[in-house]
Amino acid sequence: MKTIVLVGMPGAGKSTVGKELEKICQCTLSDVDSLIEEEQKKSIAQIFSLKGEKFFRQLEENKIKQIFKPENQIISPGGGAFENENIRKFLLENSYVIYLKTSAEIIFNRVSHQNDRPLLNNNMTLEKIKDIFSKREKNYKLAHFEILTDNKSPEKIAKEIIECLN
Repeated sequence: MKTIVLVGMPGAGKSTVGKELEKICQCTLSDVDSLIEEEQKKSIAQIFSLKGEKFFRQLEENKIKQIFKPENQIISPGGGAFENENIRKFLLENSYVIYLKTSAEIIFNRVSHQNDRPLLNNNMTLEKIKDIFSKREKNYKLAHFEILTDNKSPEKIAKEIIECLN
């Protein structure tokens, strides 16, 4: 099976749905943020704080290209990865990109208690999430498929993705 890439806002469920797809497809899941944290021995929030977003985005691009395999892989990049034109073009040309569309309200409910979301730190409001969402959605909509995730279990979302690809 061609590689599947899950894109969407922070808190959309990319990692969780990726784990379900990993079970169903018997593919390898690569969670880009986790791989970067492991390699850098720092959290994403720490990397943003110490080195800035531009540095992190370059790490992200390098890591995606380093780990990418054309088949039998599921990639869960960070919520902002698809904003990078190089990453977006590469993934659209070489994989199935799935946009996990989740409402701003549900994202807010999922991430409002977390402090590891660098772009939302110190400004964790529904308005901030809506602002980021409105800026990113035009790129998310370039994905090959869009799955509405509101009020669906990760298992159901994973099954819908498989149906789209068949």
